[in-house]
Amino acid sequence: MKKTIAMWSGPRNISTAMMRSWENRSDTQVIDEPFYAYYLANTTVPHPMQESILLSQPIKWPSVVEQLTETPPTEIFYQKHMTHHMLDDIDLTWTKDLSHCFLIRDPLHVVNSYVKKMPTVCSADIGIARQYQLYQQLCEISGQQIPIIDGKDVLLNPRGILSKLCAELGIEFSERMLSWPKGARESDGVWAEHWYENVENSTCFAEFVEPKINLTEEQKAVADANRDYYLELFNQRIKLD
Repeated sequence: MKKTIAMWSGPRNISTAMMRSWENRSDTQVIDEPFYAYYLANTTVPHPMQESILLSQPIKWPSVVEQLTETPPTEIFYQKHMTHHMLDDIDLTWTKDLSHCFLIRDPLHVVNSYVKKMPTVCSADIGIARQYQLYQQLCEISGQQIPIIDGKDVLLNPRGILSKLCAELGIEFSERMLSWPKGARESDGVWAEHWYENVENSTCFAEFVEPKINLTEEQKAVADANRDYYLELFNQRIKLD
């Protein structure tokens, strides 16, 4: 039975490494941030490679949804979604029959990483409040108890967390999810040139290293404003016994 998996993450998490992990399965096709061009076309925040992104994807959300709800040629269709791309005008009823999972990260670590690539940051940019809102909405729409994984937990024990996640999704875990060939992929979005250097040089999930936090008070305030949303999800995450 074919299954479509929607993984909902904010930016500057291990979402691309997670996409690599799933794509390395022999039964899985992936799609990379399909709502990115739509998001850029409907917001005023400038992003690197903006024009190239707008030309590479549909900019109307119904066209994106049509692409995402087609029957995939493989057993598993893995969709990597950024929560901040999901603007309020999108009708989420198309998500009813998808299998959902959420990938979270400490907002202090998210902001600390984000500002290394972007000149400014606000709460809307990191998508954690939106992630919390989407979790409530998608649980109601799908009727699922949606599994949540934390990026740090994955890095500390990839096999353990991914095995549990696969079990919750009704999928057999594959050892192929723990490593992959180095390099770029045809499935990567055109923005990979700006964002994906680290993952293109990777062959597996990196070991977790506590990041050195170097933020202004204003940047710390953005992280603090999102901590309660993160903790609500964190307290429901998959944990190892």
